[in-house]
Amino acid sequence: MIRTNLSTRPFYNERAVHLWLLVAALVVTGATAWNVTAGLRYRRGDSELARQADSDEARTQQLRQQVTRLRASVDPRQIDAASAAARQANDLIDRRTFSWTELLNRLETTLPDEAHIVAVRPRVDRDSGIVLTLNVVARDVDDMNQFMQNLEETGAFKNPRPTTERFNEEGLFESILETEYLPASGKPAAETAARGARP
Repeated sequence: MIRTNLSTRPFYNERAVHLWLLVAALVVTGATAWNVTAGLRYRRGDSELARQADSDEARTQQLRQQVTRLRASVDPRQIDAASAAARQANDLIDRRTFSWTELLNRLETTLPDEAHIVAVRPRVDRDSGIVLTLNVVARDVDDMNQFMQNLEETGAFKNPRPTTERFNEEGLFESILETEYLPASGKPAAETAARGARP
């Protein structure tokens, strides 16, 4: 059997080469088409974003002009008058909800036997709420300290502190106390009285 190729032009298998070249050309064409499509899509997206940014900028400018117009139309005196009216209304509400009975019951349960209250003056403070000024006369300093301790233990009186202290001509200890009053908190006066009545 002869295995030598005696033809003047040898036969080469070119079909495989052509097939690979065709596949490569298809891949390149597909990649090029995808790149062109993506580029167009991104360009369209950039145009839309630029249009939206211009629209947002115009809207921002309109809102700034509107705020400037509104600020120019507002009279500061009207704002001050409205604030004063609101403060007055809040003060009236606080006074209306203030219960003298509850306050006096609480003070009665905390007062030592050898002390008595001469005057009570409440006032509404914007930062501290209701502030009480109490004029108290006691037998000595220990009774006054006991009274302040009893006030704090109720939970309805915060930070009782003396503003003036002195002994009067009869030898009794007089003090003016200030304390913040929290009517909504603390133990009820009846419970405090019952607890104070126990030996």
